[in-house]
Amino acid sequence: MTGAPETDIDEADLVVGQPTDHVAGPKAVAIALKRAATQMGPARATRALTALNQVDGFDCQGCAWPDPEHRHKAEFCENGAKAVAEEATGRLIGAEFFAAHPLESLRTRTDHWLGQQGRVAEPMVLRPGESHYTPITWDDAFALIGEELRGLASPDEAIFYTSGKTSNEAAFCYQLFARAFGTNNLPDCSNMCHESTSVALGETIGIGKGSVSLEDVHTAELIVVAGQNPGTNHPRMLSALEQAKRNGARIVSINPLREAGLVRFKNPQHPRGVVGRGTVLADLHVPVRVNGDLALFRGIAARLLEWDALDRAFIDTHTHGFDEYAELLRAVDWAELERGSGLSVEQITEVAEFFRDSKATVLCWAMGLTQHRNSVAVIAEVVNLALLQGNIGKPGAGLCPVRGHSNVQGDRTMGIWERPPAAFLDALAAEFGIEPPREHGYSTVEAIAALRDDRARVFIGMGGNFVAAAPDTVATEAAMARADLTVHVSTKLNRSHVVTGRTALILPALGRSERDLTGGREQRVTVEDSMSAVHASRGPLTPASPHLRSEVDIVCSIAEATLGDDSSLPWSQFRADYSRIRQSIGRVVPGAAAYAEKVDVPGGFVMPHPPRDTRTFPTALGKAVFTASPVEILDVPEGRLLLQTLRSHDQFNTTIYGLDDRYRGVKGGRRVIFVHPDDVTALGFADGDLVDLTSEWLDGSERSAPSFRIVSYQQPRGCAAAYYPETNPLVPLESVALGSQTPTSKSVIIRLTAAADQTPLVQRWP
Repeated sequence: MTGAPETDIDEADLVVGQPTDHVAGPKAVAIALKRAATQMGPARATRALTALNQVDGFDCQGCAWPDPEHRHKAEFCENGAKAVAEEATGRLIGAEFFAAHPLESLRTRTDHWLGQQGRVAEPMVLRPGESHYTPITWDDAFALIGEELRGLASPDEAIFYTSGKTSNEAAFCYQLFARAFGTNNLPDCSNMCHESTSVALGETIGIGKGSVSLEDVHTAELIVVAGQNPGTNHPRMLSALEQAKRNGARIVSINPLREAGLVRFKNPQHPRGVVGRGTVLADLHVPVRVNGDLALFRGIAARLLEWDALDRAFIDTHTHGFDEYAELLRAVDWAELERGSGLSVEQITEVAEFFRDSKATVLCWAMGLTQHRNSVAVIAEVVNLALLQGNIGKPGAGLCPVRGHSNVQGDRTMGIWERPPAAFLDALAAEFGIEPPREHGYSTVEAIAALRDDRARVFIGMGGNFVAAAPDTVATEAAMARADLTVHVSTKLNRSHVVTGRTALILPALGRSERDLTGGREQRVTVEDSMSAVHASRGPLTPASPHLRSEVDIVCSIAEATLGDDSSLPWSQFRADYSRIRQSIGRVVPGAAAYAEKVDVPGGFVMPHPPRDTRTFPTALGKAVFTASPVEILDVPEGRLLLQTLRSHDQFNTTIYGLDDRYRGVKGGRRVIFVHPDDVTALGFADGDLVDLTSEWLDGSERSAPSFRIVSYQQPRGCAAAYYPETNPLVPLESVALGSQTPTSKSVIIRLTAAADQTPLVQRWP
């Protein structure tokens, strides 16, 4: 199938209109079905979408929101349909495409253009000094990787990166291979998004996962959605919020931008969402300043203490540190909280009243809270609010971090972590008779630094688009170019394939939507969603190319080629029958006993969570912990703005579906920066001006990203927003959250200058 664009779309045609006041509705259905039919063809699209998120079907790649018990026949959203269409496209690229496109030409293309060319149809290699990728057999590719890995001076010179779409079975095999090889260098995409959540929850409640079920969301009295835009990033969450509203819940939205998804939802599954006005979701929108959440939450907590709106029995029985925290609350400086949050005392008090009047509160958040220097403290403050009112371990209440990647939580459960617990390594040793390394490995930013400093020589990426996703694009690209070998297990072409080491491999994998007949039998995999529910996933489609292999097959084959025939590890057995992997998972992974049997139950099972299940907290103190963190205010110099990076509605992470963000009124382009109208005037610009962005950091360094069109947009004064990955070059590699090393992509101090080149750009990579 052909039809991919041969040239990039010119952003000179960018049009900006008014943001919408609702999401979904008939237009979303029409766009989803048109995109699916265009990419897959009508028959393939029908087969894929009717199996999407079904009990006997496959799990959506587009987010980690859980599936309801009673599912619609069309259990997917607009962006879920786009995600499937991207993966299951009929467009193919192989030897002929790569022969016609030298690497230097591909480097000038946008990620949108690269992704639209189609599925990679066969293994490809870029050899040292060559200008084009050429085909390579699978056996030769595996042998090349094995030879490079065995030739390293130390196993720690290899980096094994994982994207959050990787299945539990592939992730378990991948971490086993890395540790059998001798390293804990297992960074993953969680390092760049919810790592601050994992660290803060681990320290405060003893487990780095959320404590709610979907039923809790449905039955909550109050739902707080902070630093999250579910209308674009987790659209199926809107159905849960709608059901909660019908059950009497109130919803508070805390975000610098008023996102359409929390204004009004027109659910296309119901008549009122097609012909009516839909459902108003947020009862209150709180326009907090970027990085002002800790100040806001501290003020809410101070009011709750003042009103004695606390669960004293829960605090006394299940928590530690309340007295010290209460002392901090009694001494709050309200002027400081106003300055930090960008809100008045009256606004903070109004939010606190919602908490006071609720007997069961669910607190939801995403990357708007996790990508600041003080993000671990911010999440700990969210926990403080839950502990004050006993909102953990009771119906309709709890902590709800909403993951973006569809199996990023499952990958961590399977051992994809550069800092594995000793108990996990002990279980791995007992199961396989190996002695896994005990020293911690590299996180994502540490891996980039290791490549930059020649402490790492080989990079293997299991899915994702590492180069585009990582911060400090110039530094990341330079670091990757220093590698001896870069390997990417992928479905489609992306930026990471054109910024390479001296030798580069693209290994094309089956998509989640495709049938997996590895080992001569129909295989299935498992995934874990944001609420710890594990279930099976089995694709219905014929693979796009006969040369594709499953992720499990690829991992096991690399392991065999590297470790040799003398390895006692059961790679061939794992590859032939994935249930053998699940049996080992059940004996190694905490809480996964009888894993293979449990996933046979339709709909799967829920992993144990002591705080949720029994109000027990596996912290060092055996109780949940109140955290008394200081309120740190990020001061922005005169004439500067505080930038947050965010997604367009037409993308999933670094996968760009199209150039429209209709909910924010943007059509035909992505290089825009949203600025408050009064700031536009105060800075000496006008709506529509073309500007260059320069980030300024405490160490005096500067980074730039050229040619962005100003779009006047309501938000707190002094704040701005723009899409990633276009703004990733502005985030220094060394600027990370304390305690988690998450890049500070939501706290970027920038200045605007008139663009040196007044010609609008489609894309200009450093």
